[in-house]
Amino acid sequence: MSARRMVMKRPPIETSGPSGPAVIGGDRAIPVLRGRVQAAAPLAPFTWFRVGGPAEWLVRPADDADLVALLAGLPAGMPLTVLGAASNLIIRDGGLPGMVLRLGGAFGQVRVEADGIVAGAAALDVTVAQHAAAAGLTGLEFLSGIPGSIGGAVAMNAGAYGAEVKDVLDWAEIATADGIRRLVAAELAFAYRHATLPAGAVVTRARFHARPGDAVSIAARMDEIRAAREATQPVRARTGGSTFKNPPGRKAWELIDAAGCRGLTQGAAQVSEKHCNFLLNTGGASAAELEALGETVRARVLANSGITLEWEIKRLGEPA
Repeated sequence: MSARRMVMKRPPIETSGPSGPAVIGGDRAIPVLRGRVQAAAPLAPFTWFRVGGPAEWLVRPADDADLVALLAGLPAGMPLTVLGAASNLIIRDGGLPGMVLRLGGAFGQVRVEADGIVAGAAALDVTVAQHAAAAGLTGLEFLSGIPGSIGGAVAMNAGAYGAEVKDVLDWAEIATADGIRRLVAAELAFAYRHATLPAGAVVTRARFHARPGDAVSIAARMDEIRAAREATQPVRARTGGSTFKNPPGRKAWELIDAAGCRGLTQGAAQVSEKHCNFLLNTGGASAAELEALGETVRARVLANSGITLEWEIKRLGEPA
């Protein structure tokens, strides 16, 4: 068994304290932070699917300075994974090696301005939409239909209901080993479900522009989005959102349905009968079952239509 495996198997511990070295695996060291550092930390409770193995190290920095110190002191070659709301993610059953970064606390603050919202990366998209609505600002209602956090929304150029982050973003602040930088929207080179960030950068906050609007109309639009989601998607199930990207000019769910995959199961994993581009953990599914079911769907769609579906859900980590 390798040293890394031995580290991942030991019981969870937490450390905190002033800046200084903490030895990991004998010769690898990261700074001891003012935030929390936990070894062999369970990750399944953080994911919408409720599956997956542990993080070798789970780190929750206290603030920007703590995060920059962490990135600057990260051992060469140590994997770094940023975990947001984990709403579109399968963490494999063997867990994530290296360091998993989860932002919270100070990174979840939301500030309302006269013509926009400044939100931390850990703030939920729906929370930002609600703050804007309460302030009588329109243009951000679409965020109420995106199940995730602001950091992920920026990094993925999240979109729904006719709008995308690129349409409303003024700037995003990112942390790197060299400090905090502010990038305007044009510098992120947005594309479909993608933003171009510097290597190793972590989104910490962002500003979205909005405009004064009618409170009744804003509330009505958000109610419309909520009703549409509940009517067409398994929003109360253990799921991960849209599983596959829509091919050009086609709908993934239609291809899946035509291939006879609606309701298909593998173990406790199931293709949703309500919206067949959603996978479900019906209770006790493993990450391996969910991923294998997705691959079965891809194979059946390819055989039926000649189209290869691309995963939209991220799949990270090691098999059991």
